[in-house]
Amino acid sequence: MSYLFPTYNRLDIELVAGKGAKVKDSTGRSYLDFIAGIAVCNLGHSPVPVKKAVEEQLNKVWHVSNLFQISQQEQAAKLLALASGLDAVFFCNSGAEANEAAIKLAKKHTGKTKILSFKQSFHGRTFATMSATGQEKIHSGFGPLLPAFEYLPYNDEDTLAKVDGEDIAAIMVEVIQGEGGVNPGKETFLKEVEKKCEELGALLIIDEVQTGIGRTGAPFAYQHHGLNPDIITAAKGLGSGFPVGAMIGRKELVSTFSPGTHGSTFGGNPLAMAAVKATLETIFDDDFLNGVKSKSDTFIRSLKEKLEPSPSVKEVKGKGFMIGIELETEAKESIELLRNSGLLTLPAGPNVIRLLPPLTVTEAELEEALGILIETLQAHETEAVR
Repeated sequence: MSYLFPTYNRLDIELVAGKGAKVKDSTGRSYLDFIAGIAVCNLGHSPVPVKKAVEEQLNKVWHVSNLFQISQQEQAAKLLALASGLDAVFFCNSGAEANEAAIKLAKKHTGKTKILSFKQSFHGRTFATMSATGQEKIHSGFGPLLPAFEYLPYNDEDTLAKVDGEDIAAIMVEVIQGEGGVNPGKETFLKEVEKKCEELGALLIIDEVQTGIGRTGAPFAYQHHGLNPDIITAAKGLGSGFPVGAMIGRKELVSTFSPGTHGSTFGGNPLAMAAVKATLETIFDDDFLNGVKSKSDTFIRSLKEKLEPSPSVKEVKGKGFMIGIELETEAKESIELLRNSGLLTLPAGPNVIRLLPPLTVTEAELEEALGILIETLQAHETEAVR
């Protein structure tokens, strides 16, 4: 009997040690980890600079609450502001909390109530962020959702162009839909989203929870497209595995979140901020990001060359180290076979194998993963023919 709610379909594996892109389970078996805590361990497992920073903070103070000045917050917030081009940061504990903050800020600042998002989006599992998510499977069983959300088809510029209304506070969008299938937004579509926000007097909220913090080879994925968001949200890779989230916004919004309008007991605590600062100082380095871009471009090109000719593979898609291999059939069995071969991957929707390696993954490890993918998918095809 377990004393836990069965909210997760857990594998019968316990990972007990990790370094870089390699992990070991409780039986001593090693794996190449291309899940990375679901895009969390961007610096790999047990990164030395982050471990050192957190250990130093552990010997000072762990928690003081936001009743007091916390200089570590200012230091981490400055790094996020400089990298994003925005101005102010609210720290919390997760991506869902960051998106909650964004929803509240947009409604309060504009005085409007409606928020548009997109089908197959994912923004979290709290009631507001679940309501913002455009997936029926996330909504099922919870009764009426919050009413002020509407879902538009993703990458559909024609439908978006027809949107009108005076009560739209914001449009909320992922540059690449992660949980929805690793679906990259077309630049023309993303530009149309930005244009529509200007037309409606609505705020542009970009959910960078999975795509941010170097995952696509830039500090944030919207920067590949020259977008100018009003609010962005970040979490996952922000603290190298330490629970932390952030909402980042323009200076025009600062006065709207005045004292008492929003808060978090644990958000921005000194331990989390030590992890964030050390993580960002490493990832937001130009040489580091150029390395991510170079390695990932080569890897995606190799995946396309080796896998797309296969009859079982529909498409290789994504950007940076956020990659989807879309199959003609369900991905569940292939993911299991890959795991049995020593490569940890995860699904994104029913037909997509998602690859989210640490950004520090080596070229040798990428070659190893490529070999496992080719061999496993080809063997699966042969078995299916039989």
